[in-house]
Amino acid sequence: MRLPLLPLQVPLLLLLCSTPAFSFTGLVVSVKDGDTIEVLSNGQTTKIRLHGIDCPEKRQAYGYRAKLATAVLTFGQAVTIHPHEKDKYGRLVADVMLADETNVNHILVKQGWCWWYRKYAPRDTVLEQLETDAREGRKGLWVDPQPMPP
Repeated sequence: MRLPLLPLQVPLLLLLCSTPAFSFTGLVVSVKDGDTIEVLSNGQTTKIRLHGIDCPEKRQAYGYRAKLATAVLTFGQAVTIHPHEKDKYGRLVADVMLADETNVNHILVKQGWCWWYRKYAPRDTVLEQLETDAREGRKGLWVDPQPMPP
């Protein structure tokens, strides 16, 4: 026997269905810029915005290098997507993991190709430390004494 949903259960059910909570795997088929990729999974492409990082835009200094770093790490690779939310552009904001469990978001900050995005990951102490280390080591965009954030 199936019980009817109570009025309070319906909004909760809708919220749970619309929240991107489930991890999935796919193949990286496009790198849009340093912090945005497209993943093919189950015959459908999904734009992924890497969580907690902010890379220079394409036309900014280091923008091409950030995109290239992301492409070298991910293009053509099978990745696991760990979603956080959807952004205002409809992209899935997520952590991206390589097959060996390497966190792509972390590697890009560690190599100095992006900033820790404090506004959207304010308590991420791992990203904070990786950015501090990259700054001190003058890696990537941190060779510039005052790199311009996007």
